[in-house]
Amino acid sequence: MCPYCQAESADHALVCASCARDIAVPATLIAERDDLLRKRDQLRDELTRARNEVEAIMQRRKSR
Repeated sequence: MCPYCQAESADHALVCASCARDIAVPATLIAERDDLLRKRDQLRDELTRARNEVEAIMQRRKSR
């Protein structure tokens, strides 16, 4: 699908048949996106662990 005009396009099209805009995504951008998604997932996991740790500390303080 063309990100500009939303027209359907072939899977490996370089140019949109409808609006003639360049729709090819360079492999380097795809790799960068995948790396950023991996880092995002790692940060989400780290944040979840930190939240759980803070919650456990708060529970221990309440039980004293």
